[in-house]
Formats: sequence, C-alpha cells, structure tokens
Amino acid sequence: MKQLVEELKKRQLTIGSCESLTAGLFASSIAAVPGASAVLKGGFVTYQTVVKEQVVHVSHDLIKEHGVVSAPCAKAMAENARRLLDCDMCVSFSGNAGPDVMEGKEVGTVFCALAVRTHTYIYECLFHGTRNEIRQQCIVFMQSEIMRMLKESEDITWKK
Repeated sequence: MKQLVEELKKRQLTIGSCESLTAGLFASSIAAVPGASAVLKGGFVTYQTVVKEQVVHVSHDLIKEHGVVSAPCAKAMAENARRLLDCDMCVSFSGNAGPDVMEGKEVGTVFCALAVRTHTYIYECLFHGTRNEIRQQCIVFMQSEIMRMLKESEDITWKK
C-alpha cells in the first residue's frame, strides 16, 4: 500500500472505501502507511444489508433485484460512498468469502468497484482460499488495479 499512498499523494488525490466482506481491511491497510492521512478520507463498513441501505443509501429495490453480491450493488456502494466522503475516488467490495454459497454465488465470488468523478469501473472476481485469504486477495487486486489505472489512464478525470 505504500506505493499507492505515495502515488495518491503525488497526484493530490483522495480515496475512500465502502467495504462489505473486507470489513474495513482496505482502509486499514492504507492507514497502516505513514502519511496516509493526506489521502485517506475515510471508509464505511457495510457488512450487513441494512447498513448498505441506511448508511450509504444503496436502494432496497436494487438489492432485492440483484442481491448484495452483484455488480449493481458494488457500483452503488462505490458511487454513493464517494459522494458522501467527498473524495476523488472510492472503492467498494461486496462478495462471498464463505463458508457457503450465498445468493447462488459460489464462495470467492467478489464484485469490486472503483468510482471516480466521471465513471465507475466494476470488476467481477473469483478468488480461492480461506475467508481471510479471499479478503486479502480483494485488497491486493484493487490496490494493483488502482495503481495500473493511475499510471495508464491519463484520460481519466480524477479530481472532483
């Protein structure tokens, strides 16, 4: 995470998170880096559905139609949290870390999203391992994806 924090600092960008199965692991990983306060605006842990609905305003109808382990839910989590935190970018994680099938989705099915000012990027992943291995893989994946986008996507409008 140190590279990510340094790159965000260099670009004067802020980041936030809205986390379900990762339960704050992404934000905590950033906060572990000295100087993270320059880039980390905050995060929401929306482990239960009611928190997704009541705190970050994910529509009950969207959840009823698509479930919480879905691209539309991850997208709404990232976009709504970005607005609430007033940050340049916001990640979200929603998925099934196990131990059983959830909403018909196998263990390891994860939807991540990255909301920036003008667009939201959505990723469907299938990770393998224990609960905590799956959670850690989510963090590593999104960190590397953000770094890749920062370096390769000059056309993205990152700033608010």
